[in-house]
Amino acid sequence: MRAIATLWLLGSTLLLSGCAAQPDPIIDTKGEDPQQLARDWDECEAYTNEVQVSRGIAKGTTTGAAVGAIAGVIGGDVGESAAYGGLYGGTRSGLDADEEKQKVFKRCMRGRGYRVLN
Repeated sequence: MRAIATLWLLGSTLLLSGCAAQPDPIIDTKGEDPQQLARDWDECEAYTNEVQVSRGIAKGTTTGAAVGAIAGVIGGDVGESAAYGGLYGGTRSGLDADEEKQKVFKRCMRGRGYRVLN
């Protein structure tokens, strides 16, 4: 039973991780200078690096493990519940950080006058 639960959780995690690989934002380039667009793209992308992904994942993992351990006290297997909670918390935090990076990039490009289509 434990092996089945572990495989299910691992598969779910990989599926969620795939969702994090969002495509690049789509910019309406009609009437835009390609060289200026490339410079603005690079500058806005640099701002996204300020989103602290690893710090968020660490916090999510720690919080998830703590919640999982509490659930394990009730369910009877503290270690396994803490591990599952930590894995879920870290994955969820990573997905949230990726989404935040996308938002920062899109706001930056819109702020520079581009029409972001997605």
